[in-house]
Amino acid sequence: MSEAQTLGLPRPQANLRAYLVIVVGIAAISMGSIFIRLAQQEGMPSLMIAAGRLGIASLILTPLTLRRHADEIRHLQGSDLVFAAIAGLFLAAHFATWVLSLEYTSVLISVVLVNTHPLWVALLEVFFLKARLARPVIAGLVIGIAGSAVVAGLLNGPLASLGGVIPVEGIVTVGDNPLLGSLLALAGAVTVAVYFTIGRKLRRGLSLLVYIWLVYSCAAIALLLAVLLMGIPLIGYSLQGYLWLVSMALIPQLMGHTSFNYVLKFFPATYVSIATQLEPATSAAIAYFLFQETPLPFQIVGSVVILFGIILATLGQSRST
Repeated sequence: MSEAQTLGLPRPQANLRAYLVIVVGIAAISMGSIFIRLAQQEGMPSLMIAAGRLGIASLILTPLTLRRHADEIRHLQGSDLVFAAIAGLFLAAHFATWVLSLEYTSVLISVVLVNTHPLWVALLEVFFLKARLARPVIAGLVIGIAGSAVVAGLLNGPLASLGGVIPVEGIVTVGDNPLLGSLLALAGAVTVAVYFTIGRKLRRGLSLLVYIWLVYSCAAIALLLAVLLMGIPLIGYSLQGYLWLVSMALIPQLMGHTSFNYVLKFFPATYVSIATQLEPATSAAIAYFLFQETPLPFQIVGSVVILFGIILATLGQSRST
């Protein structure tokens, strides 16, 4: 690995198009929490939103995957399907908990906490893969977890009762249990970290499109079964609610993640990973204008601390490999 790659700097072949694509990708993923909040305001249950987002994305990918990779799909191993099912279950749990968190806390807090997943991936590698972490990674973990505690309100109990945002008269955008919302968002971070860890093994033997299609499909089936078991109706919501679902699948799920896969040709993974940490700030800015969500000062400070910890851990991990 070259020095430029180790430091997370752009590779020489990066061009204007690559920079534009990464900007589009950040904007796209930043809309994920916004579309969720808009669908919730249409009366759509959170579990239905999670199932719909992945289900629509899976349906869109199906004809493309079958046309381009039919032979690879026919020769899938049983172990591939088992790992895809397990990874899909954790991806389903990620979306179920994260989407639900937005019923209880602000966009900023939810997105910041769910984006702590690089820290949990590092911890999983220590406990299950016996990895040894460099000192900057350990420092980043400690800083990130401390920031998470601040953001969740664990160190600011009296302030947490405000709901995670400065209230605006006549406007109700979040629930009154920010601690529960924070814990749900953290659960979303941990479950997606498990998904990434499992997916790393599965991804080695599969093309990207087949891998994404398999995991999205397994996650969508798991969420759909949960919706049916809980008696949540699939129909009867407003047209606008369904439009937000389609928007979720097309923009953050497909456009956003596809953009980042594309720019990995031009930038090191470390650079891309750090760039995605712009999502919380972008989402929070949009939520401020659309929903009048103004986070409390201590939560803004905690969010900055978390982002610093994640970036420190990401750079430390890159330099140690």
